[in-house]
Amino acid sequence: MALKLIQRFPFRIRCYPVGSVRPLSTSSQSLCVNCLCTSAGRCIRIRGCRKLLQDSLTRSLTTIVREPAFISSSSVGIHRDSVPRFCLTQLHRPTAIEEQSFLHRLETCSSSRQVFRLLRSVEIVSDTMVAAALHRVADLEQEGGALNNPTVLEEATIRALCFQLEQDSGRLTDAGLVSALLACTRLYLDPWSTLMVRLMSESQARLDRGEMTIGELCTLGQAMLAIEGPGSVMLEQLMEQIQRQELSNWSLADLVAVYRLLQGGVGVDGKYRDLLNAMHSHAVTVTSRMDPAAVSGVLGALVTLNQMQAMPLVINLCKQAVRHVPHFTDEELTHVLGALMHFGHSDHYFMEAMEKYVPTVAFTSHPETITKVMQFFGRRNILSPPVFDAIAESFVYRADDYSTSQVARQIMAFGKLGYLPPNAGQVFGKVETILHTRFSQFQPRMLLNLLHACTLVERFPVNFVSKVFSSYFLQQLQEQGMGIERGVLAQLTQLYMTVKLECPFYEGPKLLPKYRVKSFLMSGRSLETPVDPHLYNSVKTGLVDLLGDRSYFGSKVLTPYCYTLDVEIKLDEEGYVLPASQTDDVYKRIALCIDGQKRFTSNLRQLLGKEAIKQRHLRLLGYEVVQIPYFEYEKLQSKNSMVEYLHQKIFPHTYRLSW
Repeated sequence: MALKLIQRFPFRIRCYPVGSVRPLSTSSQSLCVNCLCTSAGRCIRIRGCRKLLQDSLTRSLTTIVREPAFISSSSVGIHRDSVPRFCLTQLHRPTAIEEQSFLHRLETCSSSRQVFRLLRSVEIVSDTMVAAALHRVADLEQEGGALNNPTVLEEATIRALCFQLEQDSGRLTDAGLVSALLACTRLYLDPWSTLMVRLMSESQARLDRGEMTIGELCTLGQAMLAIEGPGSVMLEQLMEQIQRQELSNWSLADLVAVYRLLQGGVGVDGKYRDLLNAMHSHAVTVTSRMDPAAVSGVLGALVTLNQMQAMPLVINLCKQAVRHVPHFTDEELTHVLGALMHFGHSDHYFMEAMEKYVPTVAFTSHPETITKVMQFFGRRNILSPPVFDAIAESFVYRADDYSTSQVARQIMAFGKLGYLPPNAGQVFGKVETILHTRFSQFQPRMLLNLLHACTLVERFPVNFVSKVFSSYFLQQLQEQGMGIERGVLAQLTQLYMTVKLECPFYEGPKLLPKYRVKSFLMSGRSLETPVDPHLYNSVKTGLVDLLGDRSYFGSKVLTPYCYTLDVEIKLDEEGYVLPASQTDDVYKRIALCIDGQKRFTSNLRQLLGKEAIKQRHLRLLGYEVVQIPYFEYEKLQSKNSMVEYLHQKIFPHTYRLSW
């Protein structure tokens, strides 16, 4: 048989990075389609063909000998032989049931060999089934922008499939054509190979006819993005066709496909803004019909395109996500959580669904998914003991398989919310073990975040602080020519303060003064939460009535210890209140912490980690800390009740004077 030339002649498979450019050459050494191979391995001359020598033949992936007797259409017949051979035939197309069965079996394949075995086990496959098989091979072999095992392209099955796609590209269906082209890009085939050039040429011809569906246009768009990038002329042409289609006639699959195409790079830099806004308005009306993949896909696209104006759509997608929480794949749930963090949105019902679901998968979900769950709850300041306790328990057993970034990000959530799980000893024991064994693997900033988070919950990594304060580590923290960010310096300062105040036995290196900040209160990434203006003004009015004059207390006082006091009251040795401006004869200082809602977790009345460490440090520095939480003060209805409340809080053992 002619196709046995596949085994006899060496093939050369050339893989080029996506987007690479080489001079286009349509000339390609090829075998005459009328040449048949004998058992002796010779190429017999038929109809005037000259003899070809076996040892001098080198072929590329995209040129395979074709049987001349087969009729071409859009299905592939598989001949059961020692060498896989495929041909397009009009005689027998698979039924819809057969195709669905094949695709289902394809999804269960866990290796490329299983895909090839599946292909050999069926009589007839359509062009879309062939493309799906190539996609599945790409799914299994892709790793970090390349094929994990490039030799998979040497498989005779792959070469036979590609040969038939090349020879009969004009007879493929639109769906099969564009899907095959996209699959070839995912396998990193040479964009200038005969196969790729023929598939692109045929795609251009079909595009010019203007008869492709939205889904087919999007598949072609994804392929052209991979081959030519966002500046592709074909991309612009197909986007024009997409925009001419009436949105109300789009299917849900079409809508999601266009979102993903725009996400891939077509919609960057504000391009197609009008189309996007129209899609957002339409999507709001159909979110109730979206499945988990669609919800995740659209949210991911909104993040990539930074569509902050699409909050109504984000809110609707979050509501729909509540129904799908138990059905999301790990990757889909990771995208959903990332999007909700990006848009700063959370939903009470979504939280309830997560609290039910996460404890059931804490030991089995992908490490990045578990980490993203912790990041989400931490970013939204939501303290969920069921979720945190389950993840803390799994951390003890799974942390060895986590990356250093995943370890740090999970512990950072505990620190931010100031929460210690029941098995805190085991958790932080595991953290210490990981620090000992993998210290050098941590990125400098991630390591600092981890150590700082530990101090927020009164876990002190003394054994590693000395390394953090070393000149070598501090140099690593510096950006190129930019120095160390102020937020990072604040973390270093507070870490140093912590070991000095709470670990008196620490005798390691000191943090040099040039690396210390003077205030923890700063815009952006602050180690203190600014006082709530409304609550502060209400308390200030009550203090004036209590103390008799505004001069007897200071407001927003920066201490020598970097912390800013909401209110400071000074007392002499006999307990009398001193004017705020007085610096002599001060015996006691009272620090009023006027704690608004933002200083607590959003669902429970627990101080955030950074507020808890502040109050802890102020006490160690000699201040008498008086906490005025919003949930107590806002209950007070009258002026007298507010003054009486402040008196009981600040001077619980003295009588109140009337002014």
